[in-house]
Parts: sequence; structure tokens; C-alpha cells
Amino acid sequence: MATKDKIARRKLSLLDLASELSNVSRACKVMGYFRQQFYEIRRNFQTYSAEGLIDRLPGAKGPHPNRVPAKIEQAMLAHALDHPCV
Repeated sequence: MATKDKIARRKLSLLDLASELSNVSRACKVMGYFRQQFYEIRRNFQTYSAEGLIDRLPGAKGPHPNRVPAKIEQAMLAHALDHPCV
């Protein structure tokens, strides 16, 4: 089982424990989470279901939007290597 799956399972356990105890503060204390984290986890779960429990890194997906075409990039690199001090 991957680390991401373990973390997602732990977050799901937190949500289950909170509903079982009917007390968010006590569930967070038992599981070692802050209440703010609980509400973020719950919101992600309600919005994205189980996929929302997996941690993701923020940032752009895919290539940078301002990236130049590969042909121009190769020409710039070739010029820089041919004339390193200019």
C-alpha cells in the first residue's frame, strides 16, 4: 500500500470517527489532527469524494504556459553553447 493510500485511509478514519462520536474536537484529539484540518478534509471529501483525500502538490500541471516551442529552445541553446561569453 502506498503512502498516499495510507494517508487517505487515515483521513477517512478521522471522518468516520467524528461521525461515530458526534464530536469533531474529540475525534481530532484522538487522531492527532487540528479542527481546521478536519473541516478541510471533510470539504474535500464532500466535493471530490475519495479522490479528495489524496494529498496533491499545488501548482501548474503540465508544461509552463509561457514555454517557447522546442525548435526555438534548441536554437537558443545551440547559440549559447557556441558563444558562451556574448
